[in-house]
Amino acid sequence: MKSYDVAVIGSGPGGYVAAIRCAQLGMTTAIIEKYSTLGGTCLNVGCIPSKALLDSSHHYEDAVKHFEEHGIEIPGDIKINLEKMIARKQSVVDQTTSGIDFLMKKNKIDVYEGLGSFKDATHISIDGKEKTEIEAKHTIIATGSKPSNLPFIKLDKERIITSTEALKLKEIPKHLIVIGGGVIGLELGQVYRRLGSEVTVIEFMDRIIAGMDASLSKELNKVFKKAKFKMNMSHKVTSVERVGDEVIVKAENKKGETVEFKGDYCLVAVGRTPFTDGLNLEAAGVKLTDRGQIETNAHLQTTAKNIYAVGDVVKGAMLAHKASEEGVLVAEELAGQKPHIDYNLIPGVVYTWPEVAAVGKTEEELKEAGVDYKVGQFPMRALGRSRASMDTDGFVKILADKKTDEILGVHMIGARAADLIAEAVVAMEYRASAEDISRMSHAHPTFAEAIKEAALDVDGNALHI
Repeated sequence: MKSYDVAVIGSGPGGYVAAIRCAQLGMTTAIIEKYSTLGGTCLNVGCIPSKALLDSSHHYEDAVKHFEEHGIEIPGDIKINLEKMIARKQSVVDQTTSGIDFLMKKNKIDVYEGLGSFKDATHISIDGKEKTEIEAKHTIIATGSKPSNLPFIKLDKERIITSTEALKLKEIPKHLIVIGGGVIGLELGQVYRRLGSEVTVIEFMDRIIAGMDASLSKELNKVFKKAKFKMNMSHKVTSVERVGDEVIVKAENKKGETVEFKGDYCLVAVGRTPFTDGLNLEAAGVKLTDRGQIETNAHLQTTAKNIYAVGDVVKGAMLAHKASEEGVLVAEELAGQKPHIDYNLIPGVVYTWPEVAAVGKTEEELKEAGVDYKVGQFPMRALGRSRASMDTDGFVKILADKKTDEILGVHMIGARAADLIAEAVVAMEYRASAEDISRMSHAHPTFAEAIKEAALDVDGNALHI
């Protein structure tokens, strides 16, 4: 039986990063993955493939709607080859996952393919092509999450589908019904709307992306309506039924009336659930919370002292980059270092177009906490760079403490917001004031100028509005 300093169960962004950092710090490390490819949900059926399809569909939409205005004329009809689009997506996934294989070899990490389960706190059985057992002084659980479902919905994975199936459809839906107005539903809904599907979004809450600042929800909703999405807020889905090639969804609106939606596909995108099946946690003394998450302390240590957990299986936002930060933190804790994570400064992003990104507190949170704050906001349409690229939707909003001017939250919607949010994270990590950003030179013409202008506007000094 092989023995290791650390065994990592799960090879997503939390697991593989934790394994690499452990190896860098001199620990003998093994990683256990039940699937044949490394990378977990993010690389295989989540972040990476969805962005590949978002980019492909964005190119198509530009060609159909915007090329002529740019003076680019394409003779004949522009056609979609969905099979080729899906194949390109898969090639991106394959390149990315093979990159993880390389990193495992480079860092001398042993990879075991199979389902890992605890025999006790220091022994793990691996049920793969062959059954084996390893011993580990410490274990990091990084098994991620799976798509959630509503109890009355039967997923047939053909017409009533999750995000996994939506990434490899054989045809473009005529009418895609999306249950859930969160990140996953909106991103995949936009992919198929661009490709010609009619898209209906049904959301239980009174707004989309409900966890983000209300102003972002309002602006994105406006963008989606302009793109002819059918948006239905405050609707409680009560049944989903497939009849032949048709899916019938019934829901109650806020008046209590039953409304019916008919489409040929229904994407159930109501969030994700921690995945701990088959781990045999009881044998190791690891406890779950009432929400099915693994119980941990501030150091991500479980109720078994030598076992840690990171990513989607523990509390907090289900984000790949949050999982990676936690993986590094645990590795450095095991090496005797003193790492830390400021969870308030982990950005959230929606990769629609325009992109939506935020870090820190929302206006709603500041009001609830009774914090005196001031607001600076700048519209993307006022930027020369936005007009040049025809990306004029959106704005940047900065929330700062009324007395100290310290930045408390940054919320943006617009082109490249996913990349621009990093400036806000850096500023807030160093406890910058709005004035600090307003006095830094930003290259012209760039989208980033909107951040400077929003910072100026905190004190009413914006130059271009």
